[in-house]
Amino acid sequence: MKAIIVAIGDEILIGQVIDTNSTFISKKLYSVGIETLKSISIKDESSQIENTLNQAFGEVDLVIFTGGLGPTNDDLTKQTLSDYFDDTLEFNDEIMRHIDSLFKKVGRKTADLNKEQAMLPKKAILLHNEFGTATGMIFEKGNKVAISLPGVPFEMKNLINSGVIPFIEKKYNTGHLVHKTVLTYGLPESELAEKISDWENNLPNNMKLAYLPSPGRVRLRLALKGDDEKQLYSEINNQIEKLKVILGDLIFGYDDEPIENIVAKLLIENSKTVCTAESFTGGKIASMFTSISGSSKFFKGSVVSYATKSKIDILKVDESSINKNTVVSREVAQQMADNARSMFDADFAISATGVAGPDKGEDGKDLGTAYIALAMKDKTLIQKFNFGQPREKMQGRAVAMAFDMLRKELI
Repeated sequence: MKAIIVAIGDEILIGQVIDTNSTFISKKLYSVGIETLKSISIKDESSQIENTLNQAFGEVDLVIFTGGLGPTNDDLTKQTLSDYFDDTLEFNDEIMRHIDSLFKKVGRKTADLNKEQAMLPKKAILLHNEFGTATGMIFEKGNKVAISLPGVPFEMKNLINSGVIPFIEKKYNTGHLVHKTVLTYGLPESELAEKISDWENNLPNNMKLAYLPSPGRVRLRLALKGDDEKQLYSEINNQIEKLKVILGDLIFGYDDEPIENIVAKLLIENSKTVCTAESFTGGKIASMFTSISGSSKFFKGSVVSYATKSKIDILKVDESSINKNTVVSREVAQQMADNARSMFDADFAISATGVAGPDKGEDGKDLGTAYIALAMKDKTLIQKFNFGQPREKMQGRAVAMAFDMLRKELI
């Protein structure tokens, strides 16, 4: 079973709004055994919606729209879908009461335009939007199904979970498609594939493995389809146990848990604290720590010493050491970490200094060169890397490596 997802709105087409709805919908469809054939964006125009339906129904039986259900005259999705499925709009008293109640809660009177949102198709299945004024709708004609959802993300997500997925499971009896993702760090995709080739070649024929690389890490996603969900997870977990023997601490987590969350848990469990001294990463490591609720329990603070003078004045890096070794050096990375740990009275300190580009900089080192140091009470670990370019990729890989260095020390 396959589906096509359609995001409606000029704001998406011109890049003003990033379409995160389609990603969420495709993940939810995947969880119930439905593959997303493609995801597209279109203007909120009747001809565009009609043409999209005609083309989509030549390839799939299920099309899901998100967006285009607002109260203004340029939101044409509801009327166009009703016409396409030979349906007519009628005033829905229950929906109108719901809309009135939403406005009443915020001390406002329902606008006439919002009253138009109570005009809904007679034959379609209506999906009650608890959090908004745009009602979700399911249209059916033979085996063809079109589902229309609001574009506001939290409204759409609620309707997917409360209405769309139960409808799909009942109509299509898709079984279960389960997956688990193993998060790895330390080897690029090609070397990782070589290391686990025997394990991969011995996977069950019906179990799929996907490599999902990103800066600094590779995710390995195992997927299996069948009727017994418990048994499917058991089979996947059995294969992951075999993989753990091969990869050891190259595995840093599972599914979509960010590495900063994993490290935060380890810091809290071990009653340890951390601080950072960052140069070319510009505070990204600290920002990821402080994005975690309760980070004050383990995060002491940060110095973003981007300029050479700030390394000398704030972090007290020895100026003669900079003159002798340059700012991108093992010696400077160590002093940044050691002095930050002392300044913040932390158990660990992470420092990062490097040449992010696009120019080589004053010291003439290759673009992508970086030193990351991890200072502790009794030792300081320093590693040299060349993370390559572009700048954003280098920074991303460096941040991931910094977290992984701390993770390995904590475990």
